[in-house]
Amino acid sequence: MENEIDLFLNNLAVERGLSANTIAAYSIDLAHFQNYLKESGVSDWREVSRNSISGYIQNMGTSFSARSRARRLAALRTFFGFLQRADLIEGNPSSLVHFPKLGPQLPKTLTSAQIERLLAQPDVSKPLGRRDRAMFELLYGCGLRVSELSELRMSQVVLEPGYVTVHGKGEKERLVPMGEIAAECLRDYLENGRHLLLKNGRAREVFLNARGESLSRQGVWKIIKGCALKAGITVNITPHMLRHSFATHLLENGADLRSLQIMLGHADISTTQIYTHVARERLKEIHSRYHPRP
Repeated sequence: MENEIDLFLNNLAVERGLSANTIAAYSIDLAHFQNYLKESGVSDWREVSRNSISGYIQNMGTSFSARSRARRLAALRTFFGFLQRADLIEGNPSSLVHFPKLGPQLPKTLTSAQIERLLAQPDVSKPLGRRDRAMFELLYGCGLRVSELSELRMSQVVLEPGYVTVHGKGEKERLVPMGEIAAECLRDYLENGRHLLLKNGRAREVFLNARGESLSRQGVWKIIKGCALKAGITVNITPHMLRHSFATHLLENGADLRSLQIMLGHADISTTQIYTHVARERLKEIHSRYHPRP
């Protein structure tokens, strides 16, 4: 059974060009399902039935959200579809399994005041503080994904006129403009901080850790959480919340959806439209809170 999984993951990487993070997520989901099958006495993909998959999804129970269960079912549909096209099974047993009902899930964002408090936390008199401030400005000012930030290389940065070339999902390339503040903070880090962190002179990534190596996604997450705690931000903050905040705040200030789609690197504008719902909900909240006749 492992051979078929390896073939599938290789197909995702070579033919579909999916990112390493996406492939890793598929790998984890399929390994979890395979363990379930082994416990159920199933040792061949041809033995998997609709009931096998329904039982697996139900067995996840309340430990997983409906969205997590739906994601795992979607992974199984993709996998069994691959096996069917490769003539390794006769039919796709997951095709008749119903997805869990999902309620609307709006992206979580920070307010402008919370963003300002977060940006004020790094000590810019120190190299690591200059790095952290520049990271925060790019995450919020350019709407980068945390993987795009951690993998950003020096060759992708153009300080004048101010933009970064980003390699997003599926290795799709896009140009994202930097605002004056983001560009200035990045320049300050590159000129007055990065070379002090650089140990061997060979690192190509923009953002480095204290050992002079590329800063990982987990490292970025830890830094943001630490600064949020110091800023008194009590929500469970993630790097992606800065990207969501970037998109929502742009829409609230008059940006059009098509431009926002390009900057975020969304393949389909329907993905970008979710932010209009966030902005609408925030307007309702403001109206309810401040209007004399709510």
